[in-house]
Amino acid sequence: MLFKKHSAVGSRALFFLLCALCLMICDHQNSAFHRTRSSFSVIVFPIHYLVNLPIDMFNWAVADFASKQVLINENTRLHAKTLLLNAQLQKQLAIETENRQLRALLASSAKTVDKVSVAQLLAISPDPFVRQIVLNQGDDKGIFVGQPVLDAYGVIGQVVVVGRLTSIVMLLTDNKSAVPVEIARNGVRGLVVGNGASGLLKLQHITDTTDVNVGDLLVTSGLGEHYPFGYPVGTVVTVDHDVAERFLNIVVKPAAHLNSSHLVLLVWTTLPKIDKKIRQEIFKKSSKGKLV
Repeated sequence: MLFKKHSAVGSRALFFLLCALCLMICDHQNSAFHRTRSSFSVIVFPIHYLVNLPIDMFNWAVADFASKQVLINENTRLHAKTLLLNAQLQKQLAIETENRQLRALLASSAKTVDKVSVAQLLAISPDPFVRQIVLNQGDDKGIFVGQPVLDAYGVIGQVVVVGRLTSIVMLLTDNKSAVPVEIARNGVRGLVVGNGASGLLKLQHITDTTDVNVGDLLVTSGLGEHYPFGYPVGTVVTVDHDVAERFLNIVVKPAAHLNSSHLVLLVWTTLPKIDKKIRQEIFKKSSKGKLV
């Protein structure tokens, strides 16, 4: 009667409750029931495993996703930290390079008796046939047209345009540049001109009977009232004798680091003073536009 369709729910619940209480008492008081329950647990275990399997899989998936997300976040954080450290390292390398250039410039300025000023390079001409740079000093610092510019290793060029706060320097390798020099070994004088984009110089007007050797150091001769005497200009790298030509074909490598110097020296020479307008006029007319 308990399992009929219209039987009371309370009667069935009471029946099962009494059965459960009896089984619990027997299991507690009788060891046989305990052994029987242990034997049935082996049969029930797969059922428990199957019932718990979806829950275990869900927990495993949540834990795996959380672990993967933690790893992704940690990897992102470490990547950002690595980029930051690399940026700081690059800045440190730039500072160290600038310090080395400053020390070299100070050592170079200590060797000259002329007044000097340290300037910073701001820009480089993008035209490969125009070898010019822009410095962060101009008329406000007393910069003038024709003023020589050096780095720690030798002559870079000279100022050709002066603005209020900036100035433009023509490098030695520009096609319009010409510097009077002499060979330090024997005092032979000549004229070094730029060779454009090649980054090299040419020593002109040297006859084939002149004593010129590869490795000879060229220094400014002091002529032309632009460059003072004795500053390194370059080193002879090739000397070609052409029987059909009267003059030697001499190629010179600049002493200055034209493509790597970030700081330069502007020099006020101890040559006799010339009025600024006269100096500019000489600069414009000398050697048909070439600098001397």
